[in-house]
Amino acid sequence: MRTAELFDLSGRVAVVTGGGRGIGRQMAEALAEMGADVVVCSRKLDRCEEAAADLSALGVRALAMACDAREPDQVAAVVEGTVRELGRLDVLVNNAGATWGAAPEDVPPEAWRKVIDVNLTGVFAFCQEAGRVMIARRGGRIVNVASVAAFRGFPADIVDALPYNASKGGVIALTRDLACKWARHGITVNALAPGWFPSDMSAGVLGERGDAIVSRIPLGRLGGPDDLKGAVVFLASRASDFVTGQTLVVDGGESAW
Repeated sequence: MRTAELFDLSGRVAVVTGGGRGIGRQMAEALAEMGADVVVCSRKLDRCEEAAADLSALGVRALAMACDAREPDQVAAVVEGTVRELGRLDVLVNNAGATWGAAPEDVPPEAWRKVIDVNLTGVFAFCQEAGRVMIARRGGRIVNVASVAAFRGFPADIVDALPYNASKGGVIALTRDLACKWARHGITVNALAPGWFPSDMSAGVLGERGDAIVSRIPLGRLGGPDDLKGAVVFLASRASDFVTGQTLVVDGGESAW
């Protein structure tokens, strides 16, 4: 098979959670540019509708769906709706996320639950629902979005978001074990660990401490609008047929210090 064919996603159907903005939208765009039909979902339907309209202009089918990853019925509805409307489900990109900034001793229980419910329990819920479809089809690709924060601690004056970091560490552990469990079904399960990218979630921290954060990145800049595209296409395509249980770090070298 020629190399270009390995990355071709024509005829595939992908779901991208949190796909209406930021890195989720970037990854949805990458999959569509390689030929995949895409469902983007998040709690804010209007953003997903805008993203879906832009993706449709690329010549693929694109749908917007509302979904709160904390609600199992809504997760199931997205998977069921995808199969009903687009006929199949080949790729799941679990990107929906939440954070909470506070010193560890000040994090309220409800904040901890919110972050864990979205970032870890929601990832599992989508894996489970999509996995049932993929098991029946004897194949699929799952890409869970973790974070470079899963690999290290941060000084409190840079980032004080313990629930987020803990949840992303859980995503990597989930990814590894699920990859072992579902390899026999022809499903690969991998993770992406982005570093610092401008987004609504990171805007506050970057606005206050952006210079200090960039100084810790060997490449000397934040992630850009194309920096996750190749990585997600690789993990979603046949190019990664022999890759599972792995975490691909895209952080400008920050974790190499």
